[in-house]
Amino acid sequence: MKRRFKFPHSQMKSAMAKPLGTAGPSFTLVLFFLYLSCCFHFHIGECNRPKRKAALFIFGDSLLDVGNNNYINTTTLDQANFWPYGETYFKFPTGRFSDGRLISDFIAEYAKLPLLPPFLQPGSQQNYYNGANFASAGAGALVSTFQGSVIDMETQLKNFKKVETWWRKKLRKSKSQNMLSNAVYLFSIGTNDYLSLFVTNSSVQVSPQYEQMVVSNLTAIVKEIYKIGGRKFGFLNLGDLGCVPGLRILNSSSKNGCLEKASNLAKLHNVELYNILLKMKKQLKGFKYSLYDFNSSLRERIDHPSKYGLKEGKIACCGTGQFRGIHSCGGKRPVGHEFELCQNPSMHVFWDSYHLTEIIYQQMAAQMWNGPSSFKSLFQ
Repeated sequence: MKRRFKFPHSQMKSAMAKPLGTAGPSFTLVLFFLYLSCCFHFHIGECNRPKRKAALFIFGDSLLDVGNNNYINTTTLDQANFWPYGETYFKFPTGRFSDGRLISDFIAEYAKLPLLPPFLQPGSQQNYYNGANFASAGAGALVSTFQGSVIDMETQLKNFKKVETWWRKKLRKSKSQNMLSNAVYLFSIGTNDYLSLFVTNSSVQVSPQYEQMVVSNLTAIVKEIYKIGGRKFGFLNLGDLGCVPGLRILNSSSKNGCLEKASNLAKLHNVELYNILLKMKKQLKGFKYSLYDFNSSLRERIDHPSKYGLKEGKIACCGTGQFRGIHSCGGKRPVGHEFELCQNPSMHVFWDSYHLTEIIYQQMAAQMWNGPSSFKSLFQ
């Protein structure tokens, strides 16, 4: 079944015989000097704090954007702060391009961190000890990708440096440096650098040099964070671009076929990313990384949805047109105000023309955390 809508334009035992409160004077003195020792090395307030968990810093595009684009001057094409986005889990639109939570939300949960708010959300600095989310829907590794409508990667890096400066002001140098090296830096970027070539009338000729430039821009950001003190990085490679509903509809030669040119670009990018990460591990002392095969995971669910408890792998839950590939979900985008909405998003791989449902992100996050990529090891 489907719903059709049209919107207007607008917990330890003690080894002592006595309880702590009746301990002898010598024991009390030992505790006192231990406390002084702690406070000599750190700020007094830190003596009473439990050991912090590794922070999580998130960079990228709409796969990880939790609402930063709510706070910039952009179009509804790059925003998801309207119904029915968020309808499954949050019950209201948060700016996430899904019916609920994203991969980064589940990773934060596994790491025993709270949901990280958008960096641009007022008051987000209260969460800086836990990390920050800088991702922006529509962003690419190249600054020129959808320039002016998104928070590009250079700006995302500048925003991270603001948090780094905040840490250094709040903590002693050794403490902040330790936190930076223990933190995990998660990236999902590159999709829009290729997607933009198909959804705009781009004259850019895709070549191996273009893919190298995209990956080089990403690694330049990573190396800058490494230079600041970051050591542990997580990456999602690119999904099968030609099989998302929004590009599948551009393939006029086959009713159910993917747009192979786009899919091939993603494959070439992923090979380049895989190889350059291997080089960086050899070149950069202490550099650790986890690379999740988002591409294979997505294609497996598209081709065999029932294997993962789903019913539909090709048609989006929300949108209109063939495969619901027209990006009209919510009825507030310039591509159209009419859209269809499925009854049960948890039966679909795709939420809208380009993005996935919460159930898929949950499955992928679990696989990413416990599977071959062992993202969990970065937090240990």
